[in-house]
Amino acid sequence: MTDDLLHRIDDTLRRATDSGALQPIRTEQTHVHDRGFDFTVRWVSSLALKDAARVNEAVRRDPNFNPFLPPDPQLTVGPLGERHLAVLNKFPVIERHLLIVTRTFEEQCAPLTLADFDALAMVMRDHGGLGFYNGGPDAGASQRHKHLQWIPGNGAATKLAPFTRGLASGPWPIVHPALPWRHCFVRIQPHFGGGALLSAFEAGCRALGVDSATDPMPPYNFLATLDWMVVIPRSCERHHDISVNALGFAGSLFVRHPEQIDTVRDIGPLRLLTAVAQPA
Repeated sequence: MTDDLLHRIDDTLRRATDSGALQPIRTEQTHVHDRGFDFTVRWVSSLALKDAARVNEAVRRDPNFNPFLPPDPQLTVGPLGERHLAVLNKFPVIERHLLIVTRTFEEQCAPLTLADFDALAMVMRDHGGLGFYNGGPDAGASQRHKHLQWIPGNGAATKLAPFTRGLASGPWPIVHPALPWRHCFVRIQPHFGGGALLSAFEAGCRALGVDSATDPMPPYNFLATLDWMVVIPRSCERHHDISVNALGFAGSLFVRHPEQIDTVRDIGPLRLLTAVAQPA
């Protein structure tokens, strides 16, 4: 599967776009600099808001609606191991945004397993990019059905490099002295794979005093590259009506209204992220 994954993603993307199953969210963006870190702030166009309103209205009619059981066949790329499917995000802001969905229902707040990390590693081992997880609604998850996420590594605003630059390279958990929220970076060693991802996640959780086997898990985000993982405990989903998911901690913030860009500037991205995470 992994050898031709990008081909299959692009083939599925093309067919889903032609059929209307894929509905990219059109955005405009600006950049905000905060104490040595660069952030991209994206906001949706009025047309995208109208599209989203139609979808939200349809979903509200059925509170038990689960878009992943089963996933839309026009958005389904294919299997990732025995327990997961690769599915295109129906409303992507970033092209090739992939959801890694459990075939049977599991709660988004359930503990992550080796199978979950194996499925993510199948994508990342050959294609790099950024893997991430929103552990529950207070961490930015919009669906209860367990799903990890992946985006290609071609967007400067959605990479961990600005946050890992200069960190020590040892295997121990590391705290970045310039980041004002609780977090833990862990070097992924010795060889990239599902086991290495799970070990890094468990080490990060231990350093933060979190039991990675707790069910349900407290809200958190993780983000991972081929080299690093960071785990961030969360306190809430939004601050000043600005919702934050895992990508905020990779430098990408999303607002629903253009005037909220000024709110982000006034608060400062670092203070905003601290408000939805936990102060260091």
